[in-house]
Amino acid sequence: MAKSRHTPGFRLGFGDRHYTITNGFGSALHYRIHVTAAIMSSSQEIIIEPRRAVRHYWRDLWQYRELFYFMAWRDVLIRYKNLSIGFAWALLRPFLTMLILTLVFNRFAGLPSQGIPYPVLVYSALLPWLFFAQAFADAGNSLVNKESIINKIYFPRMIVPTSAVVVSFVDFLAALSILVLLLAWYRYLPGWQIAALPLFMLMAFVLALAAGLWISALSVQYRDFRYIIPFSVQIGLYLSPVGYDSSLVPPEWRSWYALNPLVGIIEGFRWSVSGRLMPHLLHDISLSLAVMLVLSVSGILYFRRIERSLSELL
Repeated sequence: MAKSRHTPGFRLGFGDRHYTITNGFGSALHYRIHVTAAIMSSSQEIIIEPRRAVRHYWRDLWQYRELFYFMAWRDVLIRYKNLSIGFAWALLRPFLTMLILTLVFNRFAGLPSQGIPYPVLVYSALLPWLFFAQAFADAGNSLVNKESIINKIYFPRMIVPTSAVVVSFVDFLAALSILVLLLAWYRYLPGWQIAALPLFMLMAFVLALAAGLWISALSVQYRDFRYIIPFSVQIGLYLSPVGYDSSLVPPEWRSWYALNPLVGIIEGFRWSVSGRLMPHLLHDISLSLAVMLVLSVSGILYFRRIERSLSELL
């Protein structure tokens, strides 16, 4: 091992491969291996230099896509591996929740359903809500749960909360089958509006990912957020039009209420399934898109800032 004349640091030689390590070697987060295109005397040079990973972060996300697939698939298997009924929980949980909300808000409280079977009204809103709530909770604990692998090797840390959101999305897709059965049971045939359902599914995914980036970074920097997450999920169920129709919200509170980005997404789901156009639907969807965009951009920026010191925080 000898010092390089041209690059401050060390140059290691193993056969026809040469490795140059520049000054500033520290956290593995700031380094990546780059194979240069220049080949001199059939040798291959690999340079490890500070902050190269920062400049090529988004390209690294694509290069590490296999790790992303592995993490997501592993988490799906682990979630249901030791359960007696396994993957059936992905169907049983939303179905039982729908029954309880229908009993409380329709049978006991006597809230109207606007001509839609109340279980359909509830379940079409419950799907995006449960997906968001599960993704929010899983992403919030994802970095802490992956502490051992994060402190050992370099990979874009954004993969971790993203894979947690994807796992919840798998449950969401499975729970869609219950909606199909409910529509068949009540002989309720959706109209052409059902074609817009994938758009609102995409909005729900982007919102869950944006919130997941925020809460995962906050949970690392401030460990108190691990206890705030379940409380936020409980409160959010009542602040979102899941068990009731949003037309019950007083007009003077409408704009403030719609600042909850899930309101527009949930109303979009209901419109896609029922075809019933609410007078404030476009207003709610527009606000949801605006809030979702702000959360996405700010979530990425905040996560990237925390990511640079993630090993020290964990």
